[in-house]
Amino acid sequence: QVQLVESGGGLVQAGGSLRLSCIASGRTYSVYSMGWFRQAPGKERDFLAAIDLKSGRTYYADSVKGRFTISRDNAKNTVSLQMNSLKLEDTADYYCAADRSRGGLGIAPLEYDYWGQGTQVTVSS
Repeated sequence: QVQLVESGGGLVQAGGSLRLSCIASGRTYSVYSMGWFRQAPGKERDFLAAIDLKSGRTYYADSVKGRFTISRDNAKNTVSLQMNSLKLEDTADYYCAADRSRGGLGIAPLEYDYWGQGTQVTVSS
């Protein structure tokens, strides 16, 4: 089992920045990639970004490309999501996820095996 704990959410004005962190514990050696998703009320969980923990290769959704940056610190079992130029529509619950498969960077929630409890991000005008 792998446990994931997100932190860093909060209230920010439009145009501002936030940095989310996700700390993994447990059988972290079984994880090959990690991703960030978000879910707004009444909407589906959307893919944002993913990172290969060994190579550092990343992949982003078009909606956040150029504004969000995913990074990892393997020594600290931490994956972060730097979010800049935040917009009102970025308001959502943000989740990190871990994938045990070696098949690349997943973009669908079903491709991930473990999930954190989420952290709320609210962008105000």
